[in-house]
Amino acid sequence: MVSESKQQEKQKNLTQEELAALVNLSTTHVSVIERGLKVTKLDTFVAIANALDVSADALLIDVVTHSVTGVTNELSDMIGKLPKDEQKRILNAVRALVD
Repeated sequence: MVSESKQQEKQKNLTQEELAALVNLSTTHVSVIERGLKVTKLDTFVAIANALDVSADALLIDVVTHSVTGVTNELSDMIGKLPKDEQKRILNAVRALVD
């Protein structure tokens, strides 16, 4: 969750302070969680996921070995933000890699 939380913050254009305010935690507490110095309680984890508008899979992608949907969702979200011609180019590249 450490790197994913920071990455999701950046994608949502949230500062650590803003995230802390959204989940009713201190900035220090959020920092400790993000650096992996403290394991968070489930309700805090859910609050962070909800504040970042992401699934639990997205936050756990680096630590859960069976989180395939998290990778798929992240790719889909990223590609969905691109212009259609770029989406087609990426799809063709993926097809070439898979075939």
